[in-house]
Amino acid sequence: MTKVAVVIASLFLVLALAAGAGAQVMGSSNFSDVNESSNQTNESTQNMSGNETDLTNAGSPLAAILEGNATRTNLTVSNVTAEIGLELVAENFTSPLAITSPDDGTGRLFVVDQVGVVRVVDANGTVLPEPFLDLSEKLVPLRPTYDERGLLSIAFHPNFSENGKVYAFYSAPLREGAPEGWNCTNHISEFQVDPENPNRVNLTSEKVLMYIDKPYHNHNGGQLAFSPADGYLYISLGDGGLANDVGNGHTPGIGNAQDLTKIYGKILRIDVDNVTDGNVTVPGNNVTGMMNQTDNMTVNRTENPPEPTWTTFAGSLYGIPADNPFAENQPEILDVYAYDSVPPEIYAYGFRNPAYMSFDSGGNNTLFVADAGQNLFEEVDAVYRGGNYGWHIREGTHCFDPNATTSPPESCNTTGLLGEPLIGPIFEGGRDFGIVIVGGNVYRGTAAPELDGKYVFGYWSDSRTVGNGTLLVATPPEGWTAPESAENLTAEANAMWEVQAVNITGQENLGMFLRGFGEDADGELYVLTNDVGGPDNTTSTGRIWKVVAPTGAGPTPTMNVTPGATENVTPAATENVTPAAMPPVGGQAGNMTPTPTATTTAGGAVTVNIAADNIAFDTSTITVPAGATVTMVFNNQDDGIPHNVAVYDSPLRSEAIFVGEITTGPAETTYTFTAPSEPGTYYFQCDVHPSMNGDFVVE
Repeated sequence: MTKVAVVIASLFLVLALAAGAGAQVMGSSNFSDVNESSNQTNESTQNMSGNETDLTNAGSPLAAILEGNATRTNLTVSNVTAEIGLELVAENFTSPLAITSPDDGTGRLFVVDQVGVVRVVDANGTVLPEPFLDLSEKLVPLRPTYDERGLLSIAFHPNFSENGKVYAFYSAPLREGAPEGWNCTNHISEFQVDPENPNRVNLTSEKVLMYIDKPYHNHNGGQLAFSPADGYLYISLGDGGLANDVGNGHTPGIGNAQDLTKIYGKILRIDVDNVTDGNVTVPGNNVTGMMNQTDNMTVNRTENPPEPTWTTFAGSLYGIPADNPFAENQPEILDVYAYDSVPPEIYAYGFRNPAYMSFDSGGNNTLFVADAGQNLFEEVDAVYRGGNYGWHIREGTHCFDPNATTSPPESCNTTGLLGEPLIGPIFEGGRDFGIVIVGGNVYRGTAAPELDGKYVFGYWSDSRTVGNGTLLVATPPEGWTAPESAENLTAEANAMWEVQAVNITGQENLGMFLRGFGEDADGELYVLTNDVGGPDNTTSTGRIWKVVAPTGAGPTPTMNVTPGATENVTPAATENVTPAAMPPVGGQAGNMTPTPTATTTAGGAVTVNIAADNIAFDTSTITVPAGATVTMVFNNQDDGIPHNVAVYDSPLRSEAIFVGEITTGPAETTYTFTAPSEPGTYYFQCDVHPSMNGDFVVE
């Protein structure tokens, strides 16, 4: 299948490395008999696939296809794509994972950067020089090439304009008393905005609502979101990490995601407004459990199991919604569970790494979760109260065997350990579009009306070293409505959505890592990208793009970017202008001259002089004749700093026209290349410092 990619990229994200423990036969005699290659058989061959309790979507014509050990996404019509445009809003971030906006009338956008800062883009499109929130000193040290830890999300209180409360999910160093040899402790914290400065959080106001110890660096989940329907705070947590939901800190035999006495592999829901009134507190020893090692657990629960490896403050800092599935009625505590009570925060379970989570801001406010897969399948779930989403019994719609992760068993349970139906995804993707899924949002804006009511998402990249993300859009079945809870879910209501690839004004290749999505207070959608894939704090390749209607033929998205007032201030997207009228993209206005010194000679040759000084080019525009042989004399005046000059088709850099050798200053070098034969406005930049950029005009 032809890979269709788009112009975006957080993380976030997030790469998928793990998968859960084996296909289960305990707790139910309900099996699906899906015709898949496997070396594993079950004790029962009863085929319950297709009965009224089977919600797995196994065998759906829209499920991903397994071919040998490879998987392929089943697009509705492979040669039909959705068309959108992208406008550059801001740049010079490191690893942007999320963007959000409180409905406070200010028009501000808040960009979450994995390296620990949240930056404000004001209503004029200027990135404020001081961060809104800076937790960089509180983070565990991050791996620059790839990491799933960091500052992963923030969420504004629904009444933020009145109470100034904002919540953050971040990865801190392993706390004292945590299991020896574990990796980090995730914090879910509440902060208050500085009453003297609405663009700054008061760091001393932090209240940690939860401490969650992690045995491994990956599978954090990490998303926070307030439901527009009930006003509660939802929290996504991964299964603990490593792979297959097995290993240190994972419940033997069943894994963490299917262990209801653990909070790992779950979606939590809490009430941050009503601490005790109408709520119950965490039962038993889960309130302030000491963090002891869990590797002495066995399949049969010991008489005195290890204490939970998390600390929560229900009843003192937050409350439990009374209609949480386990708030008032504890289920049967199975011998295979690790502990003796179920945390009442749990809203839904059976997740591997729910690294992306969002509510539909319109419609019936359905919760959507993108759950990163193991080796074969990626998925998007519509999440309902009390639902079990199958991991590690299943990966997507398919059965899963941790001992043969690329050979799904022919049959496995369609129900969980308590007989509850396993809920399959509304989208299941293969690895043909990329390594890991990046969840998005249901579009509710007005800039691209063709997307209304559709879920926009994508893939991180098809390479770990070269960014090449993909955009997709999913359309719900006609007449689709969501139930209030998993108890009311039917196979029809859980039918899979039709999916199409997305092009950006005729472009297919993104050329960047897709890091995340987000929406503003008006429901407009944004795409976040960077060039390096990880939280490398020495880079500033992160960009924010706004989704708009297709801007017409041609490789360059139409945008108007207004340079900021300082070197690191990034521009805002405004109304469309023609490419020839584009001002410089990178906030490098300063003392730039309109064009470099150029000398045209006979035979269609041209010489261009350009210099770099103080991490800025001395020009914002280079103009050359179509098809000319260009001799570019590049003078790098920055002592000890590497630079180059590269020419691309557009700011999206889908196609390289010329990439000059990097040279460390002070030094002068000469490049020679051929200009495009097609007149138009192209793009040049320094690949080491992409904020150095401008227009390459071919006449």
